[in-house]
Amino acid sequence: MAQSTSPISDVAERYARSLFELAEQNKSVSEVEAVLGEFETLLAESEDLKRLVESPVFSAEEQCRAISAIADKAKIGGLVGNFLRVVAKNRRLFAIPGIIRAFRQIAADKRGETTAQVVSAHALTAAQENELKATLKGVAGKDVSIALTVDPSILGGLIVKMGSRQIDTSLKSKLNSLKLALKEVG
Repeated sequence: MAQSTSPISDVAERYARSLFELAEQNKSVSEVEAVLGEFETLLAESEDLKRLVESPVFSAEEQCRAISAIADKAKIGGLVGNFLRVVAKNRRLFAIPGIIRAFRQIAADKRGETTAQVVSAHALTAAQENELKATLKGVAGKDVSIALTVDPSILGGLIVKMGSRQIDTSLKSKLNSLKLALKEVG
């Protein structure tokens, strides 16, 4: 994993590595990855949960109580439930999105995979996803897992980020380039 200069990224990577080592000892890496994905979905869907995670106003005790209640209600127990409580107790909830990303990266590296962040204008079919994975595997030289985000504002095409490379074939970018070219000519 590339070395980071951001203090938040450093915290996230340390916590993610610790969680990964615990999951590996318990032989539950894929289970932990799935449960982290569930929590990430909860985070994306709830403004209140985002506020709890991001706001420094809440005390460690308040965050811990709230995370415990949320984890219990969402049936997030075991290693991930305990981990979330420890993160809250240590006042590191702000790093949860980075921890989840770092955990996925560590798990993918361990499996010999790389991850590509893909933005498309609409959801991809299973066939399109498989074709994209095969194409990216040819470029990367190893298996590629895809983290797909749908953004209708790109109008069409894809934006693919893999490692330090980005390929932007979105219609929005092409139209913006054309607009700039026409301004220079006229």
